[in-house]
Amino acid sequence: MSLSHEHGGTILSLARQLGVAPGDITDFSASINPLGLSGMVRDAIGNALDSLVHYPDTSCSELKEALAAAHGLNKAHIAVANGSTELIYRLPAMLPGRRALIVSPSFSEYSHALEQHRWEVRHLILSARNHFSLDLELLEASLAHSCDALYLCNPGNPSGILYPPETIERIYRLCRTSGTFLVLDEAFMDFCEEASAKAIITAERHGLILRSMTKFFGFPGLRLGYAMAHPALTEQLGQHGGPWSVNTLAQAAGTAALRDKEYRRRTLEYVKQERSLLCDRLSRFPLLTAYPSAANFLLVELSGGLKADGLKERLLSQRILIRNCATFTGLDNRFFRIAVRTAEENQRLLAGLEEIFS
Repeated sequence: MSLSHEHGGTILSLARQLGVAPGDITDFSASINPLGLSGMVRDAIGNALDSLVHYPDTSCSELKEALAAAHGLNKAHIAVANGSTELIYRLPAMLPGRRALIVSPSFSEYSHALEQHRWEVRHLILSARNHFSLDLELLEASLAHSCDALYLCNPGNPSGILYPPETIERIYRLCRTSGTFLVLDEAFMDFCEEASAKAIITAERHGLILRSMTKFFGFPGLRLGYAMAHPALTEQLGQHGGPWSVNTLAQAAGTAALRDKEYRRRTLEYVKQERSLLCDRLSRFPLLTAYPSAANFLLVELSGGLKADGLKERLLSQRILIRNCATFTGLDNRFFRIAVRTAEENQRLLAGLEEIFS
């Protein structure tokens, strides 16, 4: 895998390289719910096993109805896929134009998908010095220079910054005025107190929202994501995908996950508490700066000439895996990202850092 295609969550291949069991490595590189699978999801997967002798429901009807109910939308506003990344790769073929602007640092697959379809990609780099704040006047000027699509992640990955609905609405209106299609990636929005701009974006044809179900609900191995958009756009997304892209187990897991309100409540409470504790403890290390985050991960900057690749190797010797952020456009080898894990796992990371920096 090239550095530009590097992602977190490579624990299976890493465990094979090290000759250890995956469970022997504490994985902070992938930002997945630390509570694991909910009981309702486990039961749903088990109950769906006998259905594997049949083809999956190509329309994902039950899952779409559950998603529509959860978001207060008609199911015609929902398109389901084998992870939100699959939708990212469908989009360039259906969007008009060939010039895109990506607010960075951000998810690398936006540019990979666009470049496969020969789009011209530019980046609007947000500065760590300004805590990754977005200058709307600068954005407006950038959109005025022949921009057909704008890609924005909210909350940001890896920054964790959350733009409130009123800011997203202003961005959407700037896009509409300039004739720019807005791709708003809300892959980590479930970890936040609801701040989605879905009402305005799904009412018109100038943008869409991407969501992941695998991160919040803890089943990345199943692959499940969806888009919320005007029905004309969700129909187009469906036409650009093949049949049976969402398997039976993923559909069952997603439908059950949406019913488990207690799991959602516990997750939000737990992640908020552990994120605050982790950020506070990290701030006590003189050479580390942890940036405030609304998501289930923290972006951390090293100072004093320290490098993230070196820190990653030293932590890996303790069987702790972090995400070096040098491959994110706009960041370098001073930055790394860590997921908010269980209290015990977070303490293990802090102890590992204490051993290195003491």
